[in-house]
Parts: sequence; structure tokens; C-alpha cells
Amino acid sequence: MKILVIGGTRFFGIHMIEDLLEKGHEVTIATRGKTKDSFGDRVKRVIMDREKPESIESALAGRHFDIVIDKIAYCSNDIKATLDVVSCDKYIHTSTVSVYYDIDKFVWSEKEFDPHKTPLVWCSRIDFHYGEIKRQAECALFQAYKGIPAIAVRIPLVIGKDDYTKRLYSYVEDILKQVPMNIDNLDSKMSFIRSDEAGKFMAFLVDKDFTGPINASSNGTITLREIIDYVEKKTETKAILDENGVEAPFNGFPSYCVDTDTAKKLGFEFTTVTDWIYDLLDD
Repeated sequence: MKILVIGGTRFFGIHMIEDLLEKGHEVTIATRGKTKDSFGDRVKRVIMDREKPESIESALAGRHFDIVIDKIAYCSNDIKATLDVVSCDKYIHTSTVSVYYDIDKFVWSEKEFDPHKTPLVWCSRIDFHYGEIKRQAECALFQAYKGIPAIAVRIPLVIGKDDYTKRLYSYVEDILKQVPMNIDNLDSKMSFIRSDEAGKFMAFLVDKDFTGPINASSNGTITLREIIDYVEKKTETKAILDENGVEAPFNGFPSYCVDTDTAKKLGFEFTTVTDWIYDLLDD
């Protein structure tokens, strides 16, 4: 299939594209061209600025792809800027479990937020907080462009050896360097997904007969207290917890567990977070 990937030159996008290429798909990547990639002549390239509608129109107007995978559509205006100019047989949107931000439940299943019924607001990336702009991106996709078969992949915190944000890494580093940390959710049970698994799941969806929202996450949960306890024992170094310390990157997340039954019914089996996160911490 002819697949356009908007974004994808770093983190789990790399794993996704490698998997698509391995499966024999013809991949075109659309980026600003500022991040060097390792794909060489195995992919085609389009240079455009995702945040400038005129740039998207210049690069993609009139073009058709079997699949468009949009890794960097944040808001409803981003969806509009793309789907007003490019046509496709299926559109896969990288969403987030942050669309459940005000759901007072521990287990988050797809039914907890329905983008078909929530009022659509055309907005930019700065108009609302992250969870709401991603909600509106889904609303635009499933309401304004309901004639296009679409999937919204709701992903939790992505971590891995290649995490350029170094969020998990920072906890380990701050413990070792004895940097005081302010952590406001030590006992929140949280879901994560490993970067390579997130990429493989996105690639898995391209030929599946499915539309609508779908969750993606490793099985199970883990707390930051468990993570810190492990690092302390491995390094024999005690974390310094101080409400006046450096704000920890995962602050604010409540206890939540992502329900992935829909993905499992399609045939994708996720790993369990506690089976791999300690090896990642060791690394």
C-alpha cells in the first residue's frame, strides 16, 4: 500500500516506519526536513510545515494515498488542514489517553469518550489544554470527515531507550545526582507503553478492518514509588523527595489503567509493563 506518514522521524515513529517497510509498503514521510532519519532511499519524502496550512496544501494538494498516518495532529484545525487537501482510503490519527482526562474511573476504555457525540470546536494548539485539543482533533476527524474511514489510537505515556524527552531517565538521574524532586503522585497506578511496541501497533492497524477509537498500552500498571524503590535498591542511593524540589515529569497523572480489549480482539497482544520496565531502568 501507498502510505503517507506525517511526522515519524523519531521515537516510536521510527519503529512504525521500519515495520511498514519490512511489510513491503511504499512509505512517504512528510516532515519539515530538519530531523535526519535513517531510512535512506527506502522512503519517499515530502517537505512541509505541519503547523502551516499553506505549506501542507503546497505539498499535498490533490495527492491520494491508501493510508495516511498522522503522528502530529494535535487539534481540530490540524485535522482540517490535512484532510481538506489530501485524499486517502483510511486515516490513522495518533491520539492520547489524555482524552479521558476528566473521567473519574480507574479503568479507561474507549467508550469513556465518544468523539462522535461531543460538540466539535475548531481550535488551534494553544486554545485549550492538551487533553481537550486532542479531544477536538478526534471530534473533527469523526464528525467533519466522517466519510473517511478513520482510527484514533489512544496511547498513554510512551517510554523506551530512544525516548528523546528522557522523562523516565530523569527520575534515575536525579536520584543518582541527589537532586531534590517534587513528586505529587508517588502512588498513582499508571499505564505505559514501550516505544517499539507503540510503533508496531500503529503499523499493525493499516490493513485491519476497523474504524473508531482504539486504546494501545502495555498490560498492567506501575507506580512511581515502585520505580523509585527499585532504583534506590539497585544503586544504593536514596531519592530526595522535597515539595520544593524539581517538578517531576509525570506529575499530575492520576491512577489509571488502559483497557486494551479492543486491540486484543483484533489480534494484537501487548506486553506487560512489569516484564520490561525494570530492564529499561537497568539500561
